[in-house]
Amino acid sequence: MKKTDVLVIGGSATGLVAAMTAKSSYPDKNVTVIRKEEKVMIPCGIPYIFATVGDSNNNILPDEGLIKLGVDIMIDEVLDIDTKAKTCKTKRGEDLMYDKLIMGTGSLPAIPGWLKGSNLENVFTIPKNKDYLDQIQQRLRDLQKIVVIGAGFIGVEVSDELNKSGKDVTLVEILPNILGATFDDEFAIEAETILKQRGVKIKTNCGIDEIIGNGKVRQVRLKNGEIIDADAVILSLGYAPNTELAKKMGLELNAFGFIKADQYRRTSIPDVFAAGDCAEKVDFATGKLSKIMLASTACTEARTAGLNLYELNTYSTFKGTVGIYATCIGETAFGVAGLIEKNAANEGFKVVTGTFTGVDRHPGKISDAHKETVKLIVSKQSGVILGGEVLGGKPAGELTNAIGIAIQNHMTVHDLLMAQIGTQPLLTASPAAFPLIKAAETVAKTLRSI
Repeated sequence: MKKTDVLVIGGSATGLVAAMTAKSSYPDKNVTVIRKEEKVMIPCGIPYIFATVGDSNNNILPDEGLIKLGVDIMIDEVLDIDTKAKTCKTKRGEDLMYDKLIMGTGSLPAIPGWLKGSNLENVFTIPKNKDYLDQIQQRLRDLQKIVVIGAGFIGVEVSDELNKSGKDVTLVEILPNILGATFDDEFAIEAETILKQRGVKIKTNCGIDEIIGNGKVRQVRLKNGEIIDADAVILSLGYAPNTELAKKMGLELNAFGFIKADQYRRTSIPDVFAAGDCAEKVDFATGKLSKIMLASTACTEARTAGLNLYELNTYSTFKGTVGIYATCIGETAFGVAGLIEKNAANEGFKVVTGTFTGVDRHPGKISDAHKETVKLIVSKQSGVILGGEVLGGKPAGELTNAIGIAIQNHMTVHDLLMAQIGTQPLLTASPAAFPLIKAAETVAKTLRSI
């Protein structure tokens, strides 16, 4: 029987980072990754294979980092794990003994059981499976009318990409606006306006009733009775944790079906850790269970698990997901970190908000200058930054990350006012009108008047 010190199940962002962290932190230990896929997709890049990057082979997580560190990679599927004997059996008949185990089995696209017609030909989801995605691309080449159901980040990005490739795309969303679960209305409305201008047809405030066809998709009926012709339907209705193996192992799951895991990513069974989409999360601001699934969160959790395998490191704990998202529609980027205003109010926070719109270059006549808007959501009682939203050019993604760091470190609006920033005309906004700091000024002024 083969032996390894650390066994990592799953090869996406979680598996990659967990294995590399484990091997870097404990170089004397043998680390093995078992994954189903010969080639692993970069999760956040998947929507862009439909136009921008052109092919799934241009969106692959490289194995070089694992190989250079000396991590063993097995292309196989784990069928069963005996947590008492610390052994696992694989589909190819391998038996492996381990000392520590990290579960990184990820998530699977959600397909609601009530949706009639979801099993018709040319109804697709967006998983992380390269072979399946290659098949979708092949099938879509000869299909023109595409209906995308669900206008979260994946749905919006896939719609924009298919539109870019010349398809006739209709995006359907049950909420009043696209991206409406993640952004406050003013940002969601602007995103929707830009996407419409780019040619995507958008149907909001209306859910799907059924997919119609005789063996193959022909139409989609919406809840309001409207019927849309369709050659293909892409379901982008969220993801569910992939926990079938965890259930067989006897790991405890939470109310949302995620593997229970503490701040060190330890599960209910000794020497078994869980990270990424399959693992339990709590919201950073509220401490409530969260359903957020992000590659960025998965990497943080994976790093935490890898650092704490053999000794607890009090500086390596996962204290809750901040929830940091960004996307780009054309030349305009949208980012959000932490609580948006409407969610903060729903949770019972009394907040003050401040918004400032400037430009992300100085002078604004620089060719790639873009309007940049920052909105901060701040606790009225303490001045602590609870969340922020950004609209701007491509640098908006990194500015969103900066807001995420401020939230995670419990910075107040007054800390932001005193923040020292580096600026350069071709790279950043003016230091005299830096939108993040100007938004903080707006909030501080409001707080002083209360």
